Amino acid sequence: MAQTEMDLNPVEFITIGTVGPKGKRVFHLQAGHEGKIVSFTIEKEQAWALSEAIQEFIEELDNRLDVQTEVEMAALDMDLREPIQPIFRISQMGLAFDEESQMIIVMAQELAGENEDSGVVRMWCTREQLYALSIQAMDTVEAGRPNPRQNGRITYYWT
Repeated sequence: MAQTEMDLNPVEFITIGTVGPKGKRVFHLQAGHEGKIVSFTIEKEQAWALSEAIQEFIEELDNRLDVQTEVEMAALDMDLREPIQPIFRISQMGLAFDEESQMIIVMAQELAGENEDSGVVRMWCTREQLYALSIQAMDTVEAGRPNPRQNGRITYYWT
C-alpha cells in the first residue's frame, strides 16, 4: 500500500464530528483544501486530547505573540461534510507553529501495520480555526457518555 503524504496548506475548514448513535459513534477529523475533503478516523480519547492540547498550545502562543485568539462559533459551519471517506486511521497527532506564515500545523500520522510505512498529513490552520476545532472537539466528546475516558469500559471502585 502506498504511503500517504499530504500538505493541506492552508485548510479551508477543519472539524471533528461523529457518525452513528451514542455508544457506537465513530469519530472523524476532517479538513478541506482546494475544494477537496480529507477525512480521518480518530478515537474519542484522541479528540479529547487534541482539544486540550490545542487549548494549551494557543494559550502559550497568544502569550508569546501578545494576542488574544477568539472565535464566533455561531458563524462557523463545524458539521462534517459529505462524503466521509477516511483516508486512514490516525495513530498520533502533533502541533507546530510556523513563524513565517503565522499558521499552526496539525500533523496526523497514520496507524500502520508492522511492515508498513505510516502516512502523514499536515494541515495548516489559523489560530481561529484551531480554537474553533478545540471547542467543537470537546463539545462532540461531551455529547456522548458522561466520562470521555470511560469509552464503554467497566470501571471498578473499591471502598
